[in-house]
Amino acid sequence: MIVKINPKDVQRLREQTGAGVMDCKRALEEAKNDLEKAKAILREQGLDKAKEKSGRAATQGVVEAYVHAGKQGALVELNSETDFVARNDEFRKLAREIAMQVAGMGTQDVDELLEQAYIRDQSKTIRELVTELAAKTGENVQIGRIAFFKIGG
Repeated sequence: MIVKINPKDVQRLREQTGAGVMDCKRALEEAKNDLEKAKAILREQGLDKAKEKSGRAATQGVVEAYVHAGKQGALVELNSETDFVARNDEFRKLAREIAMQVAGMGTQDVDELLEQAYIRDQSKTIRELVTELAAKTGENVQIGRIAFFKIGG
């Protein structure tokens, strides 16, 4: 049985996930128009795609800083494969959010950071945020280096 897909549902799923139109349509068909199931399908597909890309060189990116109350701060290097992705607003926002996470948690190790629950949404880890962005952009996205600073520390 063929499932009739409403174009407005495709557009809504696309806005919520950043996935391509045809990927959204196929996910909705597979999920029989269940938006939450379609999101889960896209998330799983994105994770698979991100794993495939993880071996590619990520030599472009940005360095973002976050300073909290002038007393502690962080620098984060977030890398991508191309400068086109690195200039994207969503990419820069993620770099800033990660810098805020580092400043707030006092993290000094990238591997430790990746496993931390995201301070704005405890249901996700930093690794999941990076992987989601990699899936959206179609590029390998990685945290390169981090630095935490604290007055007197």
